Amino acid sequence: MLLTRIKGPRDLDRLSQEELDQLAAEIRSFLVDAVSKTGGHLGPNLGVVELTIALHRVFDSPKDKVLFDTGHQAYVHKLLTGRQDFAGLRSKGGLSGYPSRAESDHDVIENSHASTVLGWADGLAKANEVLGREDHHVAAVIGDGALTGGMAWEALNNIAAAKDRPLVIVVNDNERSYGPTIGGLANHLATLRTTDGYERFLARGKEILERTPVVGKPLFETLHGAKKGLKDFIAPQGMFEDLGLKYIGPIDGHDIEALESALQRAKRFSGPVIVHCLTQKGRGYTHAEQDEADRFHGIGPIHPDTGLPVSTDAASWTSVFADEMVKLGKERKDIVAITAAMLQPVGLKKFADAFPDRIYDVGIAEQHGATSAAGLATGGAHPVFAVYATFLNRAFDQVLMDVALHKCGVTFVLDRAGVTGTDGASHNGMWDMSIMQVVPGLRLAAPRDAEQLRAQLREAVEVKDAPTVVRYSKGVVGPAVPAVSRIGGMDVLRGPGADVTRPDVLLVSVGALAPMCLEIADLLDKQGITTTVVDPRWVKPVDEALAPLADRHRVVVTVEDNGRTGGVGSAVSQALRDAGVDVPLRDFGIPQRFLDHASRKEVMAEIGLTAPDIARQVTGLVAKLDGRYDSEPAAAVD
Repeated sequence: MLLTRIKGPRDLDRLSQEELDQLAAEIRSFLVDAVSKTGGHLGPNLGVVELTIALHRVFDSPKDKVLFDTGHQAYVHKLLTGRQDFAGLRSKGGLSGYPSRAESDHDVIENSHASTVLGWADGLAKANEVLGREDHHVAAVIGDGALTGGMAWEALNNIAAAKDRPLVIVVNDNERSYGPTIGGLANHLATLRTTDGYERFLARGKEILERTPVVGKPLFETLHGAKKGLKDFIAPQGMFEDLGLKYIGPIDGHDIEALESALQRAKRFSGPVIVHCLTQKGRGYTHAEQDEADRFHGIGPIHPDTGLPVSTDAASWTSVFADEMVKLGKERKDIVAITAAMLQPVGLKKFADAFPDRIYDVGIAEQHGATSAAGLATGGAHPVFAVYATFLNRAFDQVLMDVALHKCGVTFVLDRAGVTGTDGASHNGMWDMSIMQVVPGLRLAAPRDAEQLRAQLREAVEVKDAPTVVRYSKGVVGPAVPAVSRIGGMDVLRGPGADVTRPDVLLVSVGALAPMCLEIADLLDKQGITTTVVDPRWVKPVDEALAPLADRHRVVVTVEDNGRTGGVGSAVSQALRDAGVDVPLRDFGIPQRFLDHASRKEVMAEIGLTAPDIARQVTGLVAKLDGRYDSEPAAAVD
């Protein structure tokens, strides 16, 4: 096999055109076989095989910087830079599903939030200029979906201002991010795809006119001077050139020879150039090509021959939300939904099918989505903006200054909250409850099970004068966790027994960690430690009934799948201090560090967020209060 002989990009240089085509076929076969076993981003990588080969033949990585936005299309890049062991892809100790500096000098951007690559490229090109590195180049690959993001256009505005600073921008145009790309830019690119190029027209015109005596050359120069108008007429690519960017394309993104020619021309140019490549997401794998939803954008393990999942999961948090949104839509005509280019992943496809006039896909533009939601709310609608928890970070200012300051009734639904695991550091939803704590008036719900998700979503959309947030985990929703009673707005999940006058521990359980918190209580009970377990349901603001309840216990413990700094534990601590309740408090959550990719279970074990780990520490805390020991470790809890 040719692929096994590729240890680095320069091994591509000695391959013939026929061998390059063979290599492309081998890579596609490898990806289908490998990713079907582990799960991962299959469709995007099948679409960039020839493009990635051409990039690494034209540019000299790692001296030249080849950047990807987003990094889920970098599997082929990994294969061509010496990383061909995909057996542990996205697993602990295996390859990351995104570029990783720890893996290779060829990787630059680990952050896989979309629309950032052009900012990175701008900075790297400026560094080359400042340091006099004229033989260094920067090539930034950005999908047409990521090009809908505001950050991309902010960067383009800066890039275009330096007309003599070399930078190659490769637009990987497959008409999709997850689903089909939407908006004005998408329409513009669609026009470019279907129109004969100006360069071909002008070349033919030059050939004819230069053979015309006397008037031929002057007429050609006039024609060339009017090229802007002709370009708008023949191939309306003026948007890019209006910004001051040289445009090459559209190029067949599956023709290695054509790609290399275009990239070589762009590389030689003394300023910023856009190379517009047309690719097919999922190319070469029939099941992906025929998948209308997202071309197998991200998959779990599948049967490669059929494209069907290896196992069928039980109901997911996302599916529970999806069904409830349709019910709400039928009951209330003012309910509208917003997605940032992730209709299917966040569970809004059913709502879109049922209410096509009440769904808004803003593209990869979370900031705009939040402010547009504020406008919708001000106009009398109640928008529900469903987004991955990690991506709401990008819209913090808009949540604060546009939604909350104006007391707009907007509901943010955060999917993939807490530890997500296999997608790595940039995708863990571990900051939302800390960030949202500082927003005045905002209410934040963390449902513990499907029933509570339905109930709290309904409670959220009833709020008309403040933003609300409902956040839940990735994957399968757990079993129902019934309440035994209610105190204030909090559900009591376990009581200490009627004969206990002052229980030892008040355990505040946040969201989907309720089953684990009940397990902690069982382990503590075996040590003779009495425990009350409560679910606040709404973790912001802190329920007024919590402080007096805490005052009736010896120790307060909070458990959350969010960063410890500024999280629910911090808010509870402040509320107790404000109420004058002087009770020891121990908060358990995610440490404030970037977590390597692994399964959720492995990550939780690594950071000590498990029932035995927490029970052991709480046992030690109670033992200290009892004066049972001064510095000896607590007894083990099995």
